[in-house]
Amino acid sequence: MTSSALLPLRHLLLAIAVVAIWGSNFVVIKYALAVMPPMTLAVLRFAIAFMPACFFLPRPAVAWRNLAGYGLFVGMGQFGLLYLAMRSEISPGLASLVIQTQVFFTLLLAVRLSGERVQATTWLGLALAVAGIAVIVAHTDGSTTPLGLGLVLAAALSWACGNLVGKRAGSVNMLAYVVWSSAFAVPPLLVLALLVDGPDRITTALTTADAGTWAAVLWQSFANTLFGYGCWAWLLARHPAARIVPMALLVPVFGMGAAAMLLGEPLPGWKLLAATLVMAGLAINLFGPRLLATRTRPAQG
Repeated sequence: MTSSALLPLRHLLLAIAVVAIWGSNFVVIKYALAVMPPMTLAVLRFAIAFMPACFFLPRPAVAWRNLAGYGLFVGMGQFGLLYLAMRSEISPGLASLVIQTQVFFTLLLAVRLSGERVQATTWLGLALAVAGIAVIVAHTDGSTTPLGLGLVLAAALSWACGNLVGKRAGSVNMLAYVVWSSAFAVPPLLVLALLVDGPDRITTALTTADAGTWAAVLWQSFANTLFGYGCWAWLLARHPAARIVPMALLVPVFGMGAAAMLLGEPLPGWKLLAATLVMAGLAINLFGPRLLATRTRPAQG
């Protein structure tokens, strides 16, 4: 692992490229949902992520139930709910922001399961994030509905559950892990597609989708999943997590920026305030414990 205090320029640009893809992907999702029903889009995303990558990446040495759990939480829970919300209940920019509350869900669930105490910085960060969500709730300009906000928060909670399942997998090739867990997301999503989208809508979407729609579908699987997770894992293997993980704070920046530039999503003052509060909460949660530990560490004589 590299010990340099700064990331090499190429590695820094690669990290920025990954978070830019992850952030702008919310616009791509919205584009695909104009033709593809939400559950059908989710089925295609994970089916294509699994095939043909499974022929090139061996199954990681973890229990099948662990792979199944991650696939269900991330595939059916996170993205199934997110796509359902983004069909008409929440704007792409806000979705890219609200989904980041998974950080707090992950932490609180981990604390709950381990019995550890929550640090003061965590409570402060959580309070700021909740204040940001409250700002969103207080405004009804069409950017979201209560249902949309609830669905994305549920998606964030499911993502957090997936994070904990993934942590139990231990040190594995994360790209292979994501690929093989995708196989377990497909069957339940297919059932939901038949129930929620309906056979007629599925058939119509598959037969009428143009090249742009299929490009958006492929972007979900190859750029967002395989390239994104692959490069992120590659960077984490070469640098301390503390230098890579903070880059994820840029995901909502790219998400809201891309939605504003490409879809004309407005950025009124209240939305910028909500984003500032949520991202400040995330930053405090990320950096607060380390800064506190530095301040309380006894001086070396």
